[in-house]
Parts: sequence; C-alpha cells; structure tokens
Amino acid sequence: MKLDLSSLDTVNRELGGHGESLLAWALQLDQRAVVTTSFSPFSGVILHMATQLRPTLPVLWMDSGYNTPETYRYADALTKQLRLNLTIVHPRRSRAHREAVDGDIPQLGTAGFEAFTNEVKLEPFERGMAELAPKVWITGVRAEETAERAKMQPVSLNPDGLVKVAPLLGWNARQLHEYLQRHGLPNNFDYFDPTKLDDKRECGLHLAH
Repeated sequence: MKLDLSSLDTVNRELGGHGESLLAWALQLDQRAVVTTSFSPFSGVILHMATQLRPTLPVLWMDSGYNTPETYRYADALTKQLRLNLTIVHPRRSRAHREAVDGDIPQLGTAGFEAFTNEVKLEPFERGMAELAPKVWITGVRAEETAERAKMQPVSLNPDGLVKVAPLLGWNARQLHEYLQRHGLPNNFDYFDPTKLDDKRECGLHLAH
C-alpha cells in the first residue's frame, strides 16, 4: 500500500461523507486493519458496519477498569450479537492496585492526571496496537464530539504510515440512532471515561495519533 497526501485528498473529497463507502475503501486496501472501540454510546454503529464487510476484523478495546456495569454488559451483548473478534487490553495495574497505592482519579489538569491517562488508556492502546500491528486504523470518532475531532479528516496518514479512517466523522446522533434502530442494535448511555471527565475533552488518543 502506498498512499500520499494527494490521493488522500481525493478520497476525502469523494468518500468522506459516505460512511459505508469509505469503510469499504479502507478494507479494500488489503492491509491489516483494526477497529477500536470504547463501547461508549453508539459504538454499535461502527462495529456493525465494519463487521458486515469483514466479519473477522480485529476489534481492540482498551478497558481502563473504570467502566460502568452497563458498559460491561453492553460490551458483552454486542460481542455476542456481532460475533466480534475482540482483543481486550488492560492497564498493567488493576484499578484496585492503582487505587490502593495512588488513590482516586487525580484532579484534571495536574501532572498526576496526565500520568493516569497514560497508564489507563494511552499505554494499553500502544501495547494493543503493537500486538495487532495494523496498517489501517478504523475509528468511530465524530466531529461533533470535540473541537479537536472537528478538525480531523475522514482519512489521514500518520507519520509512521498508519492510515487512520473515521467513516462516521460527519454523522450526527440522529443518524446513529436511526442506524441502530434499523439494524436492531442495542445502545449504551451509562458510560464513563475516567480520562476525560468532561465530555468535550480529548483523552489524548486522537491527539497523539
């Protein structure tokens, strides 16, 4: 696979607003691909869309250990319904271990919070990606979620050559809800991300990558 910025501009212009078509293009690159998930609200859309095209596509979940009970039930339900080829990565320390030594989640904006984010999300992500070694990274992020994501392109090329694809970047909540209803998929609204604390804050995953 050899992609340059000019070819990505063409793909973004022609396919950027068409989720299924963009996803099909990404998978037709015939390279190792992975789709990441947090099992947050509407996660079923990208997971269903991707596995309809490639049922055995690897799915990577960074389980921080701080998820709500409903999120764990949602993850199990979707995994069974879609027969996900799921890989789960955890922090090197369990939540109980970390809290026994370091206490509760650090205050937002402190060095301790940045270290916490790295421990429970960024390092597990790097480890999981190294294990799966994809050339194509499919993500369900959307432009309306944060200011940083609003600046993203549907397809981008990382400095290391990883092709990052966001088929749902331009979708809104209504479109996502209608997709779930159309395909009989569950949803999850009892979700908590300990690395964000504010719905409009980036956890760092899509800033570093």
